[in-house]
Amino acid sequence: MPEHNYHAYDEAFWQTFAARYETEPGPINLENGYFGRMTDTVLDEYQRNIAFINRSNSLYARQRFEQAQSSEIHRQVADLLQAPAEAVALTHSATDALQSLIRNYNRLQPGDQVLFCDLEYDTVKGAMQWLGRHRGVEVIQIEHPHPASFDSLVGAYREAFARHPRLKLMALTHVTHRTGLVMPVAAIAAAAREHGIDVILDGAHALGQIEFNLAYLGIAFAGFNLHKWIGAPLTQGVLYIDPQRLADIDPDMGESHYPATDVRARTPYATPNIPALLTLPLVLEEHRNLGGAATKGARLKYLRNLWVRQVQDIEDIEIMIPDDPRLYGGITSLRFVGRDQQDMAERLLRDYNLFTVVRSGSACGPCIRITPGFATSAADMHRLAKALRELSL
Repeated sequence: MPEHNYHAYDEAFWQTFAARYETEPGPINLENGYFGRMTDTVLDEYQRNIAFINRSNSLYARQRFEQAQSSEIHRQVADLLQAPAEAVALTHSATDALQSLIRNYNRLQPGDQVLFCDLEYDTVKGAMQWLGRHRGVEVIQIEHPHPASFDSLVGAYREAFARHPRLKLMALTHVTHRTGLVMPVAAIAAAAREHGIDVILDGAHALGQIEFNLAYLGIAFAGFNLHKWIGAPLTQGVLYIDPQRLADIDPDMGESHYPATDVRARTPYATPNIPALLTLPLVLEEHRNLGGAATKGARLKYLRNLWVRQVQDIEDIEIMIPDDPRLYGGITSLRFVGRDQQDMAERLLRDYNLFTVVRSGSACGPCIRITPGFATSAADMHRLAKALRELSL
């Protein structure tokens, strides 16, 4: 059970929580979407595990970790996803998981169609294009109308499904890294099922930031990160395959260290980051004690709304996500109308000591991504809003 029912606006608590992170002096980091910080306790545990594995080497790894501990860690990660252990495999990242799912999906025939949208991660776009070159399928890309709405997003997919009757597979990002838009996954997946289309879900930014249930969403294939909003060391990801659909994903390039009936055969076999894996039980314990995604997500949404509500009516600033709580989490991008976004991001850093990042590649154009984190304060959000108001003049 959580230690306490923390309120998103309880600044005294969240500043106490922020004190659990050691941060380097410098600009205020509003680009927490790249990867998440470890708390000091997790970092200490990770460093102890690095030293321990370095001392004990393969003797411990072969006799203890591979024989028992790895299975228990694997089970705990499955519990995080509310999934059976036989549905998950540990990977180095969501990207690794998604690439494996896409390249090993075996239900495609030449002439079939696959689909992705402008908001997907570039590596996912590239993997879908790879299917076109190597499987003889037609690759369909759609662009979402901007500004988006719940109905327009679902409608765009329904229209694409009707227009392209040979569609068999699509990529779908739960929380888009470009703008922060939260896709209505359950509704889109339901529409896809009506047309016999499988969905591979990119959950890199979803896990730990928003609450979801894969069974409710109707998702059979997905990839996630543990080093963004869960707080694990880098190189920690998860692949998910509904056990009833395991046969539709081939073992990765003939992987034979595990039997074909084992989901772990769907990822490349390699020496894992054992110290990071040994640290995961503490990471997951801290995540649970805080209240999980419900608490974390509420805090991130609160911080997001603090700055958005102060600038959303400014004519020269465009907020890239509609003000629909179903469609946003903690990440939200903005655009200075008629300005160079990279130049404006550099001015935020140079003149206001606020570090942000420009994201491009979507049909709606380049934008500045604002991503608060768990060490971000309400004061930081007010400082951002003030800077945006001044820069818009």
